[in-house]
Amino acid sequence: METVGIIFLVFVIFLVVIIALSCVKIVPQASAYVIERLGAYQGTWSVGIHFKVPFIDRVARKVLLKEQVVDFAPQPVITKDNVTMRIDTVVFYQITDPKLFAYGVENPIMAIENLTATTLRNIIGDLELDQTLTSRETINTKMRATLDTATDPWGIKVNRVELKNIIPPAAIQDAMEKQMKAERERREAILIAEGEKKSAILRAEGKKESLILEAEAEKSAAILRAEAKKEATIKEAEGQAEAILNIQKANANGLRFLKEAEPDNAVLQLKSLEAFGKAANGKATKIIIPSEIQGIAGLVKSLTEVGASDEKEMIEDSVGKES
Repeated sequence: METVGIIFLVFVIFLVVIIALSCVKIVPQASAYVIERLGAYQGTWSVGIHFKVPFIDRVARKVLLKEQVVDFAPQPVITKDNVTMRIDTVVFYQITDPKLFAYGVENPIMAIENLTATTLRNIIGDLELDQTLTSRETINTKMRATLDTATDPWGIKVNRVELKNIIPPAAIQDAMEKQMKAERERREAILIAEGEKKSAILRAEGKKESLILEAEAEKSAAILRAEAKKEATIKEAEGQAEAILNIQKANANGLRFLKEAEPDNAVLQLKSLEAFGKAANGKATKIIIPSEIQGIAGLVKSLTEVGASDEKEMIEDSVGKES
């Protein structure tokens, strides 16, 4: 009997320890526990150690408070211009109220997925195909605002909504590829034309600059030739002026020497006759001789006769000596 009592006591103690340990709960970081007492909401446990009443309290739900990501399968949608396409979305959400999350909706993730699909169909139904492909940011903003408002009663905050992929029909994809190919070919043709245009412009500018340089070179050569001719003319004029100056100086020196010699009237009249001969220069057909010079003519004639007689006498003397 004593052995049975000891075993029973040990069992009771072990059971009490197990029950006590099961009543101690530690809530980890970024988590929350929803507690129910006799099936009714009792409270929400945050981070730390907590104790519950055995057999009365229970942990109804463990809620993760981190931001979570859910990727939904592609949803078929129809655009405003009746093009059917498939779009898959990615939703970033975070639980802000564990009580509302536990009691607000039966399956929150499925509810968000269905709400995302209906919202996406409503937004895409107001857009055409081209707008759908180019308005991702607008679609994301509208979907986030709609989902965030709808999920507030569930204790969920939708932080971001992204369109992961837009899959148009195969025929539309082929048409888009052809359009993109045509656009690339058009851009290529434009680039080639612009390149040829720039090349032609550069060649024309090069030719223009070449002609300008040639004209400037010819202009510079003409200027140099004109300056050289000018310098030569100036030098020639200076030489002529110097020669005239030297002649005038010589004449002045002759006059000065003549004046210093104090010649008589006969010499002066003779010089006048020489000057008159130079003035005539053998080209005049009619010469008017002043009266003063006529007297000189007789003097010259007599001098000529005297010279001739003296020369005749000298010749006769030489002949007599030879005989």
